[in-house]
Amino acid sequence: MHPQLEKIMHLPLPKKIAIVAVILIALGAGFFFGLEKPKLNELKALQGKLDKVKAEINETRKFANNLPKFKSEYEGLKKDLDSALTELPNSKEIPTLLTSITSAGKGAGLDFLIFRPKGETPKEFYAEVPVDISVSGPFFGIANFFVAVGNLPRIVNISNVSFSDIRNDRGRNIVRVNCQATTFRFLDKTEVKDPKDDKKKK
Repeated sequence: MHPQLEKIMHLPLPKKIAIVAVILIALGAGFFFGLEKPKLNELKALQGKLDKVKAEINETRKFANNLPKFKSEYEGLKKDLDSALTELPNSKEIPTLLTSITSAGKGAGLDFLIFRPKGETPKEFYAEVPVDISVSGPFFGIANFFVAVGNLPRIVNISNVSFSDIRNDRGRNIVRVNCQATTFRFLDKTEVKDPKDDKKKK
């Protein structure tokens, strides 16, 4: 028998129990830190991945459940966009639209003193087409003209309105109105600027 082991055998019982306890604790600690803890860490990592996958599945399920709603909203927005684009004339329709504006004025009993189209201002997918206008006529004729322009199938905004030369002509109040009518033209693909081109210039 090993001398050390023989010494332990002759020790009192409490000391023997204490030594056995220390040995068991050492073995348990070695087992835990050497084998069990790495497995627990791996299990914890796998649990985290599982929770993440579950969360992604729940989000995907929510999206799938709401897919008909999203599709309906998309179709509605697309329809609104198509409808809005029909109110933007292309370049070929601009002369006809300007003729419609003058026809609305003449139909309201106004005399055109100035009708001067100005240069276009291109935006992202459309261009502003401003026209300086000066008309003369009765108050009600001016009001009817603005209403008629607002009822045109294309978008036309009236701005910078100013009144001058108010006079009485055979019992009618005649006024001169200066304003700017702005319509908007839809740009085709060849006219739309690519933001990358601006970056290249810089």
